[in-house]
Amino acid sequence: MWETYPHSRISCINLNSTPKHVMVEMSEQHRRFKCQQNITHTGQTVIDCLASLTDLSRQQLKQCLQKGAVRLRHGRKVRRVRRATLALQPGQQIELHYDSVILAQATPAIQPVADKVRYTVWDKPAGILAQGTEWGDHCSLLRIAELVTKRPVFLVHRLDKEASGLMIIAHDHHAAGQLSHLFQQREMFKQYRAVLSGQMTANEQHFAEPLDGREANTTIQRCHYDAESNQSHVTVTIGSGRKHQIRRHCAAAGLPLIGDSIYGQPHSGGLQLRATVLHFPCPLTKQQQHFELNDK
Repeated sequence: MWETYPHSRISCINLNSTPKHVMVEMSEQHRRFKCQQNITHTGQTVIDCLASLTDLSRQQLKQCLQKGAVRLRHGRKVRRVRRATLALQPGQQIELHYDSVILAQATPAIQPVADKVRYTVWDKPAGILAQGTEWGDHCSLLRIAELVTKRPVFLVHRLDKEASGLMIIAHDHHAAGQLSHLFQQREMFKQYRAVLSGQMTANEQHFAEPLDGREANTTIQRCHYDAESNQSHVTVTIGSGRKHQIRRHCAAAGLPLIGDSIYGQPHSGGLQLRATVLHFPCPLTKQQQHFELNDK
């Protein structure tokens, strides 16, 4: 039976006779729901199980699979499943997270800045995630890299969704571990360009305020100040990688980033933060590597 909650767009269906649960949110242009089913017997494929759970067409369900909106749980292990004909096994749980807006988003057509075989370097556009969520992954950099390179992919570090710039994607477990170690040991030099709201009077400022109880170091160097817009153009280097580190340190100093909707004010041009330089001793070749974006 359906249970509808007054004054809400959330509806639930909970059928006691079968181990499935569906939550639905709908508007005229946006449909969003999630459902799950415990698998108790053999002989059912992914597409058949999903078709029994929802009113989506098989073509729509195949799109959900291709775009990473379907996952399988078995104990503590969770993985995306993309093959419609995969046979399900008892003890598994299948999950579908459907969001019509997310699934309708077009995948950005991007290519790596550099291909070092065991890892690639990318210029992540603003607005896309480093990796997918339960609602899909077709617009994430990790999935794009997998499709473009046709190799396994491993996330080494992250950039905020709203930020743009250089990111490294590894293509084997060993490379991923070695490159991740560089970030952990602070052997990866990272530089950013940013635009701040307000006038930075000093040529250089250093922030060492801990974030979330952990050490955090940020250095900002002034490039120029635009008096008409009251904006400071700066370069930023960080000695750690805390969540929203640059954004939080700048906001705390009274110089929030332009377009920072969390710690400052939204802007039509989006968040003005771009990762422009990566420099590091490659642990795989033992050679120095330097990648830089020279766009203005």
